[in-house]
Amino acid sequence: MALGGLCSLLGALALFHSLLPSDGSSLPFQTVENCTKHQLFDSSQMACVGCGPHQQTSSDGMSCMCLPGYQLISNNGRFSITCKKCSKLYPAVTQDGWNCIRCSSGAIIDNNGKCQCPKGQILVERTISGIPMTEAKCVTCSSSSPSFSTPNALGNQCIRCHESFIATTQSCDCQSNILTGGLCFLHHPEDLTSSVVTNIIYEQGFKVSSAWFVTHLKASAIACLRFANLTACQAVGNMCVMIMNSIDMATTLNDACTLYHTLFKKTGSLGNTHSISSWRKNMPWLYFDTQYGFGFRLVDQEPFQTLFHFKSLKNMELQFIHAKYDARGNFLNWEKVTGGTLQLCPDTMPRLNTAYIFGTTYQQTCTLPVSKLLSKYDETHFYDTYMLYKGEDGEDKLRAIAIRNLNLQYNGKFVNQEKIMNNWFLTRRIFLVDTLSGREMNLDSQPRAIRVASNIKISVNLVSNNLQGKIFPPMMTISYTDIKIQNPDQQTISVSFSIEYQMDLVTAFQNTKIALGFLSGLSAICSMLKTASWKRRIGSPMIDVPGQRVLSVLLPTPTQEIHFICSVASAFALKFLQLLHILVNQLTVDIFFIDWERPKGKIVKSIAGGGDIKTTPAPVSIWRTYFVANEWNNIQTIRKINPTCQILAVVFLLEIVGFANLTTMDPYPRLSSSAESSVIPSSRILRYGVATTIWLSVGLIQIIFGIGIYERFVEDRISQFIDVCSVSNISVIILSHKCFGYYIHGRSVHGHADTNMEEMNLNLKREAESLCGQRGLVPNTEIETFQIFITDKIREQYDKIREPLNWTRTPNHLMRNSEDAVEQRMKAYNTTNKFLGSFIDHALHDMDYIIQDKLLLERIIGMELHEPIDKTIFYNDENLSFTDVLYYGNEGTLLLFDMLFFCIVDLATQNFIFASILTCIQQKIFQFIRHAAGRKNLAAKTLIDERFLL
Repeated sequence: MALGGLCSLLGALALFHSLLPSDGSSLPFQTVENCTKHQLFDSSQMACVGCGPHQQTSSDGMSCMCLPGYQLISNNGRFSITCKKCSKLYPAVTQDGWNCIRCSSGAIIDNNGKCQCPKGQILVERTISGIPMTEAKCVTCSSSSPSFSTPNALGNQCIRCHESFIATTQSCDCQSNILTGGLCFLHHPEDLTSSVVTNIIYEQGFKVSSAWFVTHLKASAIACLRFANLTACQAVGNMCVMIMNSIDMATTLNDACTLYHTLFKKTGSLGNTHSISSWRKNMPWLYFDTQYGFGFRLVDQEPFQTLFHFKSLKNMELQFIHAKYDARGNFLNWEKVTGGTLQLCPDTMPRLNTAYIFGTTYQQTCTLPVSKLLSKYDETHFYDTYMLYKGEDGEDKLRAIAIRNLNLQYNGKFVNQEKIMNNWFLTRRIFLVDTLSGREMNLDSQPRAIRVASNIKISVNLVSNNLQGKIFPPMMTISYTDIKIQNPDQQTISVSFSIEYQMDLVTAFQNTKIALGFLSGLSAICSMLKTASWKRRIGSPMIDVPGQRVLSVLLPTPTQEIHFICSVASAFALKFLQLLHILVNQLTVDIFFIDWERPKGKIVKSIAGGGDIKTTPAPVSIWRTYFVANEWNNIQTIRKINPTCQILAVVFLLEIVGFANLTTMDPYPRLSSSAESSVIPSSRILRYGVATTIWLSVGLIQIIFGIGIYERFVEDRISQFIDVCSVSNISVIILSHKCFGYYIHGRSVHGHADTNMEEMNLNLKREAESLCGQRGLVPNTEIETFQIFITDKIREQYDKIREPLNWTRTPNHLMRNSEDAVEQRMKAYNTTNKFLGSFIDHALHDMDYIIQDKLLLERIIGMELHEPIDKTIFYNDENLSFTDVLYYGNEGTLLLFDMLFFCIVDLATQNFIFASILTCIQQKIFQFIRHAAGRKNLAAKTLIDERFLL
């Protein structure tokens, strides 16, 4: 009865549920890839829909088509078609699919069930009047005179073959001549060599055999040399620009730039363009000068006749203009730079055009996803930049803009990165994004690597000692970044565009020095005259350097020193509270080590009792995390100074050297003690002044020595810890406050760190030789440390993951088996590691972050002006401010506290040695408390067993 009642209840619930309205906002997620070969993707339903009988999906997956051997009977839409099988007498299908046909002898039926003719023949399926034929014919194209015909790309029409074939062999067959890039050339002794370099070497050290270079480089070079073909010459120049205009005068290999220089020499008889020696007729103008090392000519250029001023809007805009070419060498158009032509960062049109208002220093920086660059710049365009201005005759004139390409190599050396202008090799043509040359298999494939103009800076030089508002021709400095395509949706690149104005300030500096020297001398003379007048009026001799001869100032008495001692005691008490506050913050920080290591395969396990076998991911070693945790534990109490050396040096200077003798209350200061010293009391104010001066001086010397010498040449524990994180593939996230903290990016550039000694040494060698990526969080950067300002949502999720750990500490949970607590601990560790790793990888779309620099005002006031409402903010932090949660980052506070403690004890006991002993004891006590409590907090927050922290 009970079972029957339960069944009735379940039936009633099911009936009630069927009457409820369904959730119309929920539907299965499907894409074209989810559809089978007999289904199409219906975009109106956002779902896969089955094709009809004898049908299959088309190549794009968006429609249905008949199976091979089936003709099309009706077509009312993408999936409303009817198919019928062809008879054995006419087994093939016409190219349009509507008729069955028989293939003639010599033709074959391809995989699509259609007739295919041999090479050199075209397929004919209809009569001249368009009537379908019962048998397809293969017609041979006449490749000889006068037809010179060859099949077109579709194989359905005879067309005239390229003129290079006709000129070479008087037919459409290249025979034994040079066939390259779809062109045919005769073998000439004066022609270029048969081999050309089609490999492109990128920054990361890997090579790409460029499909574009394989197809076009040799053909374009020969066509340029043989026929002076304009587009072919431009195409060779473009390929030279793709390899950064780099040239090696000692090489015998024919890369694009070597071919360009060879063509430049061989076409000398054509003459120059506009009397410019580096611009050959029919050739692109790639190099600003014909020879290396003529950068100083920029200084010798005549300034523009245009007068720039700020009186009105007229003549205040820099009129840059581009000659724009495509990759094949076709001139597209003249294009102004306004509208963001050179700026990869998106912005509003007025803000983009602000860059070209004369006198406006402009800086634009952003981070772009690689996927956006691939989609937006699928075609590579090239630009020759000029400046448009009015000549003396009032006509429009052009002045070429020199390009300083920092990636250019001359004889294997980056000459444009040098500071000496005479060593520069300036060029003319640029591109913004090259997604073409990195395509390896074919021109339709995704590139293996791209080159991006990541930094463009235009420098405008004002003519010095001239009040007419004239400028020299600007210069553009450009730097390219190579990106190896791995995961375009996750990869990003930082790009910047800037315009700066400068002038030669040598004369201004010289005039300033002269003015300051004159005014300083005049001030000194006036001061001496006033001093002499004052001393004469008070009856004092002109020279009284030895010191106070007439008693005018006395030291305070012990009673009068009470106010001073109270002030010192107050300062000590407040500094003690500050130290306690720092210790409490440091001993309660949230810290976690993110392990980026991934399993290397799977292991086979047998299930106890059942004999079944299952595979699980291979475990990742925890010893790297333990190693990093111990390193962190060891650096918690290191300081910029050595406290023991500090105390010994202070005592040595006070008691051995004799600076303590300067504290006696007598008017004759001396370092050595005398017989009278034992009866002359010391002034507590002088003792405080001498002690603090020596203490701070010794501390400052130690800090300078430690940072400038010891950490640079001997050992830098903080930088070593960052290196250990990177080598161990461990990142560290520290939350010193609820929503603020620090991040150390330790993700290995090699992908894994759990390896043997040989591979580890090989990885370190690759890093030392710059054969791999840089360690920074942002690609192609070296910044590994950040200040982070997280959103409340991330903090809530972090606390939610760790909340069960707090439950295990309640009385009810303490009675449970310890194995439950260990399991809960391991689960929280794995969940936290996965959550933080996903967050760093931008895998949490509603918990993303941005990376930016702090504003100058934010750095000065030590406060973030922008709150992270939607996205967490990562601030670039090259000052390693994560040390604020360590002793190391609070050296100033510790040094002053030790000094005040030393002085308080000395003021109470009048004994520097006793004060030094107590100061050493208190240092050890605080260090012990900080280390022991910090060790427990580290174990609790990182979920690492405290027994592994040595």
